Amino acid sequence: MFMILSNWLFLSCLILGTMISICSNSWFSIWMGLEINLLSFIPLMTNKKNILNSEAALKYFLVQAFASAILLFSVIITSTSSNMDFFFDYESIYSFLVSSTVLLKMGAAPFHFWFPGVMEGLNWINCFILMTWQKIAPLVLLSYVIEMNLFIYLIILISIIIGSLGGLNQTSLRKIMAYSSITHLGWMIAGLTVGDNLGFIYFLAYLFLTSGLVVLFFSYNVYHINQNFMIMLRSAPTKLFLFVTLLSLGGLPPFLGFLPKWIIIQSLTQTLSLSLIILMVISTLVTLFFYLRIIFCSCLMSYSEMKWYDPHSYPSPSQGSLLFLAAISIMGLSLSTLIYAMV
Repeated sequence: MFMILSNWLFLSCLILGTMISICSNSWFSIWMGLEINLLSFIPLMTNKKNILNSEAALKYFLVQAFASAILLFSVIITSTSSNMDFFFDYESIYSFLVSSTVLLKMGAAPFHFWFPGVMEGLNWINCFILMTWQKIAPLVLLSYVIEMNLFIYLIILISIIIGSLGGLNQTSLRKIMAYSSITHLGWMIAGLTVGDNLGFIYFLAYLFLTSGLVVLFFSYNVYHINQNFMIMLRSAPTKLFLFVTLLSLGGLPPFLGFLPKWIIIQSLTQTLSLSLIILMVISTLVTLFFYLRIIFCSCLMSYSEMKWYDPHSYPSPSQGSLLFLAAISIMGLSLSTLIYAMV
């Protein structure tokens, strides 16, 4: 009972820290909110029964504390040097430091070295928080200083390429979702360069699709690709939901996940970023490949099964809810365009 109450307390402080960072009008308050968020997430990650959780929490704490120190350092240096004359443009250096700090906190490439390892040591609930909620405050902070230059161009390109290539040789679903998150971060940052609303529209679509996958994997206690043989072949709605959600997450039309990519591509064409668009689309096709690997493992006609396996030992999610979410993913694009045309 105490553990449940403490988890709710830390979760409330986690949400509070993010809200403080988003609603603050000074960098010191933003830094304070990020620290509250960090110190609230660490107890949720730790587990005395699993040493991998403690290792992941230690990695996460060291990286985030280092990023927070750089953020505070850059803010102090900028506030003290704003009244001084320099031969170089300190504002560009300040923007570079803040952007690098925020990208390190999100786990965007090439600052992603900690992200797959931390994801591998967490359960699915903490993975979901790390992939979604922990990116809200850094994305908002990045929108304050972001502008399309060579640095942001390379960040977008490297994030999408590393995220797509890094998941090719992975068998762990948590690492696949980690590299998938890095790829989607590249699309979110590209959307922020055009407009804040585009980046957060993409984030909302990513949040919806990722939450469905995490609920499915958590319900069946699935952590590796080969476990799909044993668990996900029992019901057609489960296979349909997995198939549709992964294709939608990959941005394949006519699914819902294609809508934010379509909007961002259309907006980038107006800024004449054609080379970036071509590389982003090609890398997304590579991402679709390792999504299809997960689907093949659950849709094969012939598969091996352990004799001691009991399919009723895992509480499966509601078949009606899975079909409803799959219907949203399938018809979401057409409904969104219909609503836009009516408005």
